[in-house]
Amino acid sequence: MRTAKTLFFVCILNILGFSASPADPNADANHIIQVALQPSPLEANLRRLTDEVGGRVPGTLAMQHAVQWGMQAFTAAGADSVHAESFEIPNSWSEGATDMTATTAYEVSPTRVGGATVLSSFRVRAVSVAWAPALAPVRHVPVVDVGEGSDAEFQKAGDVTGKILLVHTTVLKTWADLFAEYANAPPIVDRAIKAKAKAIAFMATREHDILYRHTNSGAGEIDKIPMVVVAREDGERIARLLADKNLVWADLSIPNQIGGPIKSSNVIGELRGAEKPDEFVIVGAHLDSWDLGTGALDNGCNAALVIDALRAIKASEVLPRRTIRFILFSGEEQGLLGSRAYASHHRAELDKAAGVIIYDSGSGKTTGFSVGGRSDLVSSIKQLLAPLAQFGVNDVETNMEWGTDHFDFMLEGVPTFVAEQEEANYLENYHAVSDTYDKVDFPQLKKHVAEATLLALELANLDQKIGPRLTHDQIEQNMRESKSVEMMKANGIWDDWVSGKRGRQK
Repeated sequence: MRTAKTLFFVCILNILGFSASPADPNADANHIIQVALQPSPLEANLRRLTDEVGGRVPGTLAMQHAVQWGMQAFTAAGADSVHAESFEIPNSWSEGATDMTATTAYEVSPTRVGGATVLSSFRVRAVSVAWAPALAPVRHVPVVDVGEGSDAEFQKAGDVTGKILLVHTTVLKTWADLFAEYANAPPIVDRAIKAKAKAIAFMATREHDILYRHTNSGAGEIDKIPMVVVAREDGERIARLLADKNLVWADLSIPNQIGGPIKSSNVIGELRGAEKPDEFVIVGAHLDSWDLGTGALDNGCNAALVIDALRAIKASEVLPRRTIRFILFSGEEQGLLGSRAYASHHRAELDKAAGVIIYDSGSGKTTGFSVGGRSDLVSSIKQLLAPLAQFGVNDVETNMEWGTDHFDFMLEGVPTFVAEQEEANYLENYHAVSDTYDKVDFPQLKKHVAEATLLALELANLDQKIGPRLTHDQIEQNMRESKSVEMMKANGIWDDWVSGKRGRQK
């Protein structure tokens, strides 16, 4: 253990420009890593969050319990202060008992039953798309196959007024497939609304009857047309029937419960900086999840990681020069709402932000970090990551990512560091009924705790911040240089950026 006297002399030596361990310049880093890897309440914390609290949708009692869990866990980990900050989500939403049955008509051979038409029905396993409107029970609605939902396929399908549209998808195998699922849906929805369809049935992107929650809502708003995700095997059965010229009808009920504005909360545990307390590093992950599974990989394991990183820093007895804020964001699944609210509410102090570290990809091995288009940070971050080479953390990517809680800090010009991870078992279980505690790779997750702990302390203890907060023009230049403008447009963010509704405007 490092005593206060030892730490005092270490600090004096560092201030004077000397290393406390000249024979081993990585001694402090190795000490921090070893402390982070020691046994801790990590597994027990996650078990309580997933098995006991369960799926955590904002506006639900489970989400309230999750906020309490976060505050208690931060306190137990040794935070100097713990509090929650609330923000508003435009609508509450929960799924009722979605029910879908398909019926087909086919001709039986005349040599067997005189050419009679036979009706055959089967249950279709389906769940509502999140934040989609309800649909009162409808019966015998024709189903039309619109392929992957392109303009040409809609035209080929003809008049789809009042019909249910079956949309084909690609089996999810890569990160690119996942982002494509989000990017592909909105244009299909727009075409369906324009064509006056009754509802959309997307084939699941997972096999083996795995159902999961998807949403097209980008700001907590209710979508414009009823939608379901149907089990891939059922969707392909319907597609084959239609391809064989069989008529298919569906009975469909989507009794979603929709309400007005609701409050949700981010949970913040803080370790106050010893020398520059007004400057701060953020270590974050989102606390909310969808409700079909228990949100273990997305993103309970990383919420538990954030708490364990705070515990590890306290246990290391290494004092951060800058404040470190450990944040469990809420409303991420509805459009990064909690982190967006936090960045907006704290905009006046973002010049003092020294970096934002985010984990949001399950427990697959970390390969490196993405720096949000900041080529000016590459050399410095590579030096900081050097002690993590033992875990295979080597890569630095300069792309501007979308889809997790660094995003609005990036649009505000703050240096951001998103953990890039291998897919492992994340994609199949993403938002799914199968996203449960048993899927988490705890030995790997402990390595992630060490990574986050070390990087947070390094950013907090640099003589000068790793990089400045960028201006509006510099951020936009990064967008163009990293070819991110089309990504911004595809995800409906570009207009908000141009209008000044989102991001730094000076």
